[in-house]
Amino acid sequence: MKRTLYESDHEDFREAFRAFVGKEIVPHEAQWERDGAVARELFTTAGANGFLGIDAPEEFGGGGVEDFRFNAVISEELLRVGAAGSGLGLTLHNDIVLPYLLTYCTDEQKQRWLPGVVSGETILAIAMTEPGIGSDLASMSTTAIRDGDHYVVNGAKTFITNGINADLIVVAVKTDPSQKHKGMSLLVLERGMEGFERGRNLDKLGMHAQDTAELSFTDVKVPVENLLGPEEGKGFVQLVEKLPQERLSIAIAGVAAARAVLDGTLAYVKERKAFGSPVGSFQNSKFALAEMDTEIDLAEHYVDDCVRALNAGELTAVDASKAKYWCTELQGRVADRCLQLHGGYGYMSEYPVSKAYADARITRIYGGTTEIMKEVIGRGLGL
Repeated sequence: MKRTLYESDHEDFREAFRAFVGKEIVPHEAQWERDGAVARELFTTAGANGFLGIDAPEEFGGGGVEDFRFNAVISEELLRVGAAGSGLGLTLHNDIVLPYLLTYCTDEQKQRWLPGVVSGETILAIAMTEPGIGSDLASMSTTAIRDGDHYVVNGAKTFITNGINADLIVVAVKTDPSQKHKGMSLLVLERGMEGFERGRNLDKLGMHAQDTAELSFTDVKVPVENLLGPEEGKGFVQLVEKLPQERLSIAIAGVAAARAVLDGTLAYVKERKAFGSPVGSFQNSKFALAEMDTEIDLAEHYVDDCVRALNAGELTAVDASKAKYWCTELQGRVADRCLQLHGGYGYMSEYPVSKAYADARITRIYGGTTEIMKEVIGRGLGL
């Protein structure tokens, strides 16, 4: 069944971004994997080509187009070439962090931050997770205590995507440590603030081109003007409002990665022979590939409907959780089964399926674990 999500403008955009990926990402991907981070120039080049801040107002250099289908195209093209690690920084910048700035920034904050964000000179990150608390954000211990015209921030965050490269970081803090959810606020920290330190670039199972860091804050003085939103204590509500889009972004990447690894495996099993016949000719291979192709088709159509719902302002937390849960679990299953169809060669790092397998494991964890997604869905059932 043909997908009907995209129109001619999106396909023209896809062609342009595919060329960008081929020129600016593919030749450098292996080096970035070894370096543990992409070059900062990836962001400025993406900005110069109009691939950052598509939904940001034109007055700040953005595209002025509020249509998440363009974001989806970016994810699909990145995963088509297996650039999960190097591409995650771009999608986090566009899909996950920028929406907080567009929705909650004051006019003065927008004037200060958005031009650099759209040009790629200011790289974004968001810091929620802390050591030892995982998904239990209400138990965070990072504090921001007001002292005159500044907040004094103390605490630590971990597993922060873009943590090394980021210039502007939306940090979830407790402005009222006596409260749980109602004590949370979002505060924007900037590169160079005294007492703000970056720990090591974390060594991970996969996503090696993505810089993932620990952050620490020791008496960091942050101007009150860097608070996101009109007042303190709204951080948890702000996170809840934006998490559906984050989870949809992860779902889009998950099903796109599954499609890419399946396509690569189809080509492999048609050429690779065992017992004198192509591996793809065996009944087990046919059945496995038929099952995966069907599940990916189904997932693509559900995700496409979620994108339509997001554009219409109707995407619910439950529907986004379903998409995130199903598509990332599917990504993991497909990567595992495709590696098996490669036999011993699939375990070799030189084969793309090996990288796809390692990169897939984290998607069932970040953005809310599969278990948290099921909890959200269960509550939606009145349980």
